Amino acid sequence: MQREGFIQVKTKTAEFDRSRWVILLITVVSTFMSTLDSSIVNVALPTMAEALHVGTGDIAWVITAYLIVITVCILFFGRLGDLKGQGRIFRQGLLIFTIGSFLCGVTHTLPLLLAARAVQAVGAAATMANSQGIITRTFPPQERGRALGINGTAVALGTLVGPALGGFIISFASWEYLFWVNVPIGLAAYFANLKFSGGRDTEKKEKLDAVGAVLFTFSVAPLFIALEYGQSVGYTNPWMLLLFAVSAVSFVIFLLTEKKTPTPLLDLTIFENRWFSVSIFCAFTSFVAISCSNIVLPFYLQNALGMSPGQAGLYMTIYPLVLSLAAPVSGYLSDRFGSELLTLIGLALTSAGLLLMATLDEHPVYSVMGVFIGLMSLGNGLFQSPNNSLVMSMVPREKLGIGGSVNALIRNIGFAVG
Repeated sequence: MQREGFIQVKTKTAEFDRSRWVILLITVVSTFMSTLDSSIVNVALPTMAEALHVGTGDIAWVITAYLIVITVCILFFGRLGDLKGQGRIFRQGLLIFTIGSFLCGVTHTLPLLLAARAVQAVGAAATMANSQGIITRTFPPQERGRALGINGTAVALGTLVGPALGGFIISFASWEYLFWVNVPIGLAAYFANLKFSGGRDTEKKEKLDAVGAVLFTFSVAPLFIALEYGQSVGYTNPWMLLLFAVSAVSFVIFLLTEKKTPTPLLDLTIFENRWFSVSIFCAFTSFVAISCSNIVLPFYLQNALGMSPGQAGLYMTIYPLVLSLAAPVSGYLSDRFGSELLTLIGLALTSAGLLLMATLDEHPVYSVMGVFIGLMSLGNGLFQSPNNSLVMSMVPREKLGIGGSVNALIRNIGFAVG
């Protein structure tokens, strides 16, 4: 049987039908772990700061460094996946992430912990950049939306259940286990990957755009640092303005350079497809809106309504529960009826839910408030899967790595801006 990376190209055997769902399980598990680790340490930061003898501002870098390294590296690994094979880069990223998780748990100083988090983030970036491309190549069009929907559910759940799971772990074990929990899961996924991938990835004899990678780093890293620290010192702080300026200038130079480079890091021609560009923009606005809601809602529930953290947590679970049910269903519907209409309906419901939530005051009807949150969640669940399917279907097969990495990059930037 001929194989290419994660997929058997020309076979319709029952064995392959089973193996592609195993491949999906591997990508979903890795996606869940990668996104989970962006938020699982949140509730443990005070404990970690005390154990490492550092201040609150310093320990926050455990989160910030992880997000910055992922965002800086994600386009690089998407392009590398197109050149060296998405299956190979994904597998190596999974191993690097697992090693980084182990190292995070054996460090006893903040600098070493940050270095280990950087290793972990490099692995996470490699898996995030190539997971959607692998799914797109593995599944036929009539099943692709459902598969991408399941993967999208893993992204949402990983982001949202992180604090709750982190709180549960830290209440029974030391903070090191927040990272060590990834090790057995990562190793199991890695060896399962070895068994079900097989074969060799197709390689291209093209050079990586090192100049583009450096310029992209200076476009993204200052932006994330300014967005993070501008919250405390103010976005008009001269240093924050300087970081924004460096980011903007670097991004303009990056775009000009990519237009002239024969083998660019980011092939800008993919944005010439109108559906791709519109879908990416819609995804960005959706992630910004959801991020804002996830930040504001806990303060509203506890400060304005006087709820306990446990009561507020019950309302916060509406989003992941509804999303986890809606995303696979919307993926299935997009496979049958197309993605465009479902994407539009999802955006409309998300917007309606957010607008209705904006009308809530200090004396809401709690059941109605739950319906508003559920409506927003349903809209987002209906939107994400068809939109991901639409994005990936607009990208040529040989550019699935960079297409998937752009989609993941937009998600990270949207959450950061929100």
